Formats: sequence, structure tokens, C-alpha cells
Amino acid sequence: MSTKFCKFALPIISEMKKALDINQQMQLLEERGVVFDNKSKAEEILLDVGYYRLGFYAFPFERSFPNIHNRTHEYVEGTTFQSIYDLYLFDTQLRRLLLNALDRIEVNLRSRITYIVSNHYEQSPTWFVDRSIMQPSFVASFRKKVYSTLLENPVIKRHHDKYINDRYAPAWKTLEFMTLGNLTALYQAIKDPEVKKKIATEYGCSLKVFVNYLETIRVIRNKCAHGSCLYNMELAKGIKAIPAGIESADRHNIRGAFNVIKYMLGRISQARRIELEENLKALLNYPREDTTNAIIRTCTNFSL
Repeated sequence: MSTKFCKFALPIISEMKKALDINQQMQLLEERGVVFDNKSKAEEILLDVGYYRLGFYAFPFERSFPNIHNRTHEYVEGTTFQSIYDLYLFDTQLRRLLLNALDRIEVNLRSRITYIVSNHYEQSPTWFVDRSIMQPSFVASFRKKVYSTLLENPVIKRHHDKYINDRYAPAWKTLEFMTLGNLTALYQAIKDPEVKKKIATEYGCSLKVFVNYLETIRVIRNKCAHGSCLYNMELAKGIKAIPAGIESADRHNIRGAFNVIKYMLGRISQARRIELEENLKALLNYPREDTTNAIIRTCTNFSL
């Protein structure tokens, strides 16, 4: 590059860190204060989970925790590699636990929306694209972005092969294959507030609270599905306190989100809610005190 173009050159940045092999990774952790009970097992875990991903779960054991901007990467005395891995396992098992509950909520939500709205507009089996019922912006977006994808679904495809004049399959078929995000957008796009209120009332919520809880559930569902960290997550939008009983300190964290899930599940089945609570208690019952303390500190006293 000629010198006359130097003023447009990219700024000089520090040298990028180089990859470390397993032995170097374990050596670095040891130098920073991590104790290995079983190096052979630790090597297996590092190859399985990955050094970088495991670092998200090592953070609560660092001396500088929770200061994320000035991390020293030095660990509290006595921190074991097993405790770091235990926190990773806790987070993984928590995602699986919540996914089971969220699947139950999603199925119920889809069923209730389909039943209530379809029976209210019984003369319009494809009410989800009816501009007299739905917001026009939703209908336009749905046609281009959602239904074009659903056409690849075998059930929807068979419907159109059989009913060649139908532009859309009826609601009880179409909604069955919509994502939780699609359902949330669909609910918000219903024009008649009384219809929306009827659905929200099924879950003991006002309109605004119901939308807030749906958004919370959608975010958690996406995080669980994509393997994101849950134990220290932060919600951008605060959770509404009533009726799920969310404390002010928990409006943006995993404990608050868990309580929304627990509340919504309880509106469907008290037995399922009790089962969820018992499973969480079992999950929190770690034999290693340092792991339990880390979970409690990072999850804002995540207990029942």
C-alpha cells in the first residue's frame, strides 16, 4: 500500500492469542490456582466440552468475580477442576429440565390459542391471515417469512396436495408447526382485545403481563435450545412481578425466569409444577460445598 493511503489503514491491534493444547491448558489452569483431582478425567472433559466454553463456568470461582471487565483469571484457593465442571453440568441439566417444562407450556399455549380464536371466528378457518382479524403487518410478514417455510412440512404439503384450491391450511394444522416466537407474534397481532384477554385469562394474566411472560419464555426457550449459559443470564426486559410473584431483585435473572415458567406450568397442571420444583431441588443437591456455593452466588440465591 502506498504511503498516501496510510491514513486509511486499520489501527494496529495486539497480537491474537494462540491455541493451547490440552497439556498447556491444564498447566495454565494450575498456574492460576485450579486443583486437579484426576488429570486423565480432566483431559477427557476438556476435549469434550472445550477450554473456552468451560471458562464460562470457571468465572464464579475467580477472585475477581463478579467483575467481568477486570478479570485476573486467578482462582480462589482450593478451587477444583471438578467444581468448575459440576457448575457446567448443573447448567446443562437445568437447560434440559426447563426444556421439558417449556415444551409442555408451548403445546398448551398453541392448543388454547387455536381453540379459542378458531371457535370465536368459526367462519374463518384461516383467521391468522384474515386482515379483519389480524394486524395487516403480521399477515404480510406471515405470508412471506413463515408460511413459505411451513409449505415444506409434510403435513402442510399433503393438505395442499389434497385441497389444491386452499391458499393456506386451517389454523389447527398451521399453528401446530409454528415456533414459540411465531405464536407470540401471532397473539400480539390479534386485533380484538377481548379475544386476547380471553386467552390471557386462561393463565391468570392481564394482556400486558401475558405478553411479558410470553417474551420471557421465548427468550429462555431460545437460550435452552442453543446451549447458552443460564446460571448467570440477564434478561433485557424486566419480568412483571404479578401474578408469578417475582421479587424486584429477580426481574432480570434466571431465578425470575424460572418462577415465570413454574407459574405458567402451574396454570396447566399443579402436578407438573410440583414435579418441576422437586427436580430443581434434586439438581441443587450437590455433594461438593464449593460447587453449591458457586451456584447460589451466581444464580441470585437460586433456591425454592
